[in-house]
Amino acid sequence: MKKNKLDKDYWENRYSKDETGWNIGYASTPIEKYISQLQDKSIKILIPGAGNSFEAELLWNKGFNNTYVLDFAKQPIENFKKRVSTFPHKQLLHQDFFELNQTFDLIIEQTFFCALNPNLRKQYVEKMFQLLNPKGKLAGLLFDFPLTESGPPFGGSFNEYETAFSKYFKIKTLERATNSIKERQGKELFFIFERL
Repeated sequence: MKKNKLDKDYWENRYSKDETGWNIGYASTPIEKYISQLQDKSIKILIPGAGNSFEAELLWNKGFNNTYVLDFAKQPIENFKKRVSTFPHKQLLHQDFFELNQTFDLIIEQTFFCALNPNLRKQYVEKMFQLLNPKGKLAGLLFDFPLTESGPPFGGSFNEYETAFSKYFKIKTLERATNSIKERQGKELFFIFERL
């Protein structure tokens, strides 16, 4: 892999040039459906590598006031501030995910894992374990297509994810998403992993 995808300049550049093909302009359907069944509005939620974070906007509008947005690119955080002006600025974390030192009850994964250089995947799994409270959940979408050197997005497979996460998490759900947006149909796995 030629480029370290935790390169802040790389991501700032993508936003400044409006090269954000992953941005669909709303919360993706599988995640929206998952959020709709959450009951406890007091849980502390993180969305890392959040980009413009329509998922955080949805959570906020549904009364999940303990939601945190993290991205180390500044532009998407500024975009979010303009769009959701009532969202507390102290819950907008402009920093490196791997340097975050808080704990959460739920972390939503949406196009963050696939944006990281694959050599960081082991660190990602370990960091998610550290960031979650006992019995905390990591839930969202992972891409299901062959891993190649061209990316992001970088792909992966059911078997790879099961192997990588099962050391630290109970695999509660890992299955083909049946309600993906048209462009991603057949290419997404919906998952819920519970911290051991």
